[in-house]
Amino acid sequence: MRKYLLYFSIIIAGTILLQSCSVKARVKKADKQFAIGEYYSAGEKYRRVVSQIPAKDKPLRARVFFNLAECYRILNYRNAEQMYGNAIRFGYADSTVYLRYAQVLQRNGKYDVAAKNYAIFLESNPENVFAKNGEISRDQVKIINEQPTNYIVNKYGAFNARRSYTFSPAFLNNDGDVLFFTSNKSINRKGIKKSSAITGSGLNKIYTVRKNAAGKWEKPEIVEAEINTASTDDGACCFNSDGTIMYFTRARQKTATDTGTEIYISNRAGGTWSTPKKLEIFKDSTISVAHPALSPDGQILYFTSDAPNGFGGKDIWKATIDGTECKVIENLGEDINTPGDEMFPSVRVDGTLYFSSNGHVGLGGLDIFKATKNADGSWILQNMGVPINSNGDDFGITFEGKNDKGFFSSNRGETRGYDALYTFELPVFEYVVEGKIMDDNSNPIPDAIVRLVGTNGLNVKVQAKKDGTYKIKLDKDIDCVMMTSARGYLNSSKSVSTQGVKKSEVYTRDFKLSTIYKPIKLDNIFYEFGKWNLTPESETGLQALIKILKDNPNITIEISANTDHVGNNESNKILSEKRAKSVVDYLIANGIKADRLSSVGNGEDKPVVADAALAGKYNFLKENEVLDEAVLDKLTPEQQEIVNQINRRTEFRVLKTTYK
Repeated sequence: MRKYLLYFSIIIAGTILLQSCSVKARVKKADKQFAIGEYYSAGEKYRRVVSQIPAKDKPLRARVFFNLAECYRILNYRNAEQMYGNAIRFGYADSTVYLRYAQVLQRNGKYDVAAKNYAIFLESNPENVFAKNGEISRDQVKIINEQPTNYIVNKYGAFNARRSYTFSPAFLNNDGDVLFFTSNKSINRKGIKKSSAITGSGLNKIYTVRKNAAGKWEKPEIVEAEINTASTDDGACCFNSDGTIMYFTRARQKTATDTGTEIYISNRAGGTWSTPKKLEIFKDSTISVAHPALSPDGQILYFTSDAPNGFGGKDIWKATIDGTECKVIENLGEDINTPGDEMFPSVRVDGTLYFSSNGHVGLGGLDIFKATKNADGSWILQNMGVPINSNGDDFGITFEGKNDKGFFSSNRGETRGYDALYTFELPVFEYVVEGKIMDDNSNPIPDAIVRLVGTNGLNVKVQAKKDGTYKIKLDKDIDCVMMTSARGYLNSSKSVSTQGVKKSEVYTRDFKLSTIYKPIKLDNIFYEFGKWNLTPESETGLQALIKILKDNPNITIEISANTDHVGNNESNKILSEKRAKSVVDYLIANGIKADRLSSVGNGEDKPVVADAALAGKYNFLKENEVLDEAVLDKLTPEQQEIVNQINRRTEFRVLKTTYK
């Protein structure tokens, strides 16, 4: 990939003049440029010569197609897929072609076809980590795409330039009002090289942009020449917490040098950056180091390197900073690093590490990972998921202080692989539970208390307002139990959950509290006609009663059954006694202690006394009127049936509130 090479290719310059114009001579010239990492120039030569290779020379044609595909792959050209296919068609002998072909297919979002080619490669290379992860990715990608995160991602056109690479954003400080980034956008600055044999494009330089008083980003400007020079490729920077020290990557474009990429330091005073000084990390100057990231305390530097004794490819390392030198240099280990490339580390203000990798299971290309530490020092990795990651290269993330927002770079959807800056933001969702607390007559209970306890330790206690209303803010991804109480009333509980809710939500939980001073009618308790057997339809009402008893573990109650005036009172009394006992038996069978329960059958002896609610509902009834036989005799047959239904009821009343 192109950005790998910007900082890790060892540039061996010098022009080799070949006089021969034969096909093989031209291929040989391309091969030489390919060998020294000049992929753009080599690719152009391979592209022009491949069609002129004799058809009978299939091995040469296959090799040139493969090398051309490698150039395209490294430079992020989508044409790599076709070129690998051609190499396979002409019989390229090395099985690596199937691995590379599969990787490009995966990057282009063709996961099923990629898996088939990974399988072919695994037949001769069964332990290859890339191929194993590639096969796993087919299923993982489906899971990741089906479970997108809440991040909102947008391409930020103001900083990106057409046909250029813009990447590796970094905030100057935690205020988030000054941003630096790397770009090879065209600039009219004398002495700056405009193209590279490696990439075919201009050298990278560091740019800066700041917000104005209105909070809008102004026009980006290139950082002064002490940071960006005509002969160096500069970029991928980071800063200490107060923005007075910059660490950045530099690749020197000089002839006859075996020096790899390096990390430099510059200090800022009075708005000006000092002359950069090289940070000494490894004594061996051929070891490339790049992509610096600083711990919040400024003591630990994370960086990318191809140093020996790594895990393959480019690894992430760390070192303790001592002035312009580094000490206690350590590889972050196999939890972080793979045989692939781990690059572009960054560290949030809370110490969380982020980096990009093409070696861990992901969507394709570079994926951004979040790394946190266990108590034992091991790392826990989390793929940042969609939409931050894509099947392209996603890398170089930076956060605006403690906020879940910032910038990252990606080449998603770019035919020629150009990198661009994207914004990301995690919306702040608000969760609220609210409602009213009323008595049985729908009157507010102003002194009611609502207590809410959440699975994350949230513990809130609020008092209802005069109108009986309340409101409580909730945390995300928690389950809560709510208990409402008031003096002289039975407690009532409800639950509420924000688990997995992906938007702001207002939950309504209304409570109706029953007084302990008068009998409470049980709704939905039904018996077989003329019998005391509970019907299946009674389950809901019985379970509601069990809930009341569990919400109020300190009460004992009396269950009473009442009949209408139809039939013999003596037989009605026996029937009602058996019905009340049926309810008690059900409660005991469902775990309620027997010594909390008693039963009584009233028959028709205790008719209902109409309250305001009944009188309001039925205009032929009067408030405080006893619905006995004397009243029934004055009513029409239809009205009598309504009163009989009212009198046929099962109730409970509180006997004690001091149980145990």
